Amino acid sequence: MIEFEAEEDDSPGIPAWMATFADLMSLLMCFFVLLLSFSEMDVQKYKQVAGSMKDAFGVQNQVKVMDIPKGTSIIAQEFSPGKPQPTQIKTVNQFTTETTRASLQVGNPQAPKSDGAELDSETAKKLLEERFKAQIAKTRGDADKLRETLKYDIKAGKIDIESESSVITIRIRERGSFPSASSTLHPDFMPVMATLRDALKDIEGKISVEGHTDNIPITRGKFKSNWDLSSSRALSVTHELVKDNLLDDSRFVVVGHADTQPYRPNNSRQNRAQNRRVEIVIRQGLDEGTIANIKDLDATTVDTTFRK
Repeated sequence: MIEFEAEEDDSPGIPAWMATFADLMSLLMCFFVLLLSFSEMDVQKYKQVAGSMKDAFGVQNQVKVMDIPKGTSIIAQEFSPGKPQPTQIKTVNQFTTETTRASLQVGNPQAPKSDGAELDSETAKKLLEERFKAQIAKTRGDADKLRETLKYDIKAGKIDIESESSVITIRIRERGSFPSASSTLHPDFMPVMATLRDALKDIEGKISVEGHTDNIPITRGKFKSNWDLSSSRALSVTHELVKDNLLDDSRFVVVGHADTQPYRPNNSRQNRAQNRRVEIVIRQGLDEGTIANIKDLDATTVDTTFRK
């Protein structure tokens, strides 16, 4: 019997192919290092892209690298809380001053902290005064817009437009609008009412149509008193304004003042003619009385007052 002995591998060290593999990996690493060294990064473009991504995903907080990002809940679908508190600015930021807190507060960092606590009366009054000044500017702009639209009727002496504080008053004179001792609008005055109706579509605020008379008592005709006449004239103007459903009925209030609120003293024929009128009073936002009587308002009350 012939016996064969197994051939033993007496070569020391690693296999020969490992040297080739190591050389190849070294060359690849050098190649990518050279590519990286040749490349340039546009920092400005990178910041723009990063900012767009930040706004798209709703993350508006600047967190230091060493800090852990804060969130309302680890299982919430949105990053922001579902019920943020109203703020006086349109920008909503998430912020925290305590790194150990588990959630972010939503609101304006510079705004007074409420958290259910009451604002002091001075702070609340200051906020309302700022809103009131902005409202006055808006009311003046609306009044100028009405004057421009009705400039020919104002020049003809058919109506007057005044604005004071956050109130616009459109004064319809009796001459040309109503026959004497009548509550029926004159046909020639209908185009003026149509122009006024179209103009009021773009003017916000509650509308009070108020009738006024002079102090001469009514002794004949279908009206029993000046109360009856003033109320009927205000109602006729209101019916014409809400015609065709261009204006919302819920905005209107009809009032008859008779001779209790004269525009001029009833001591001459000319003054009495000016007292016979119908006024369309547009009240927008807050009034001076509300600002002067602010006491102990909390944040919720201030926000509710702003929305009126």
